[in-house]
Amino acid sequence: MADLPYFISFEKTGSAAEGLLTSTQYADKLPFAVKRVFWIQGTPPAVTRGHHANKTTKEVLIALTGTIKVKAETSTGVNEFILSGSDKGLYIPALCWTELTFTEGTIALCLASTDYDEMDYLRDYTEYKQLNGKL
Repeated sequence: MADLPYFISFEKTGSAAEGLLTSTQYADKLPFAVKRVFWIQGTPPAVTRGHHANKTTKEVLIALTGTIKVKAETSTGVNEFILSGSDKGLYIPALCWTELTFTEGTIALCLASTDYDEMDYLRDYTEYKQLNGKL
């Protein structure tokens, strides 16, 4: 069975009066050990990001502010997800083609299972489909 994208909920502590803290402290919430953390900001709403899959890297994507619409394709089909709260992340498995659109002012946080390696990226959609046996 294919590894599929799914939502991960994070626990918040605190109050509206003092502020909230959201953490990945509980390692069982993440399906991998985090090796890299990066964030995306300033993406205009008319721009679609992503357009790639990773061969081995797994990720958890979180909308710290704003909203992210994620189109995720695996060997089993295409699903769409909406991220709009910092207490929920989207697990993105390896070999999952993604396309991301952001609302104005969105800041996205990404937790990755590997360090950056350009050789891990599949940026050609035809190559991605061939690797997944869909062509």
